[in-house]
Amino acid sequence: MARAPRIVVQPPSPTGGRRVRVDGVILGVAYGVTDFLEFLRRAGLEDVEFLDLETSPLIEWRGGGPTVW
Repeated sequence: MARAPRIVVQPPSPTGGRRVRVDGVILGVAYGVTDFLEFLRRAGLEDVEFLDLETSPLIEWRGGGPTVW
């Protein structure tokens, strides 16, 4: 069985946006949920539109949850 990826969303930067990492690899800086989900799609995660951003054990939010950008 494949291991689930570890997704870490860093706190918002002073200039805006949050750095997104999957398994330690920086995917980029997201400026909102749309950017975040696109990074996950590009990383190969399937059905990201059904991912519960608030409670998913795959995502570690640092410095605020998915409503903080």
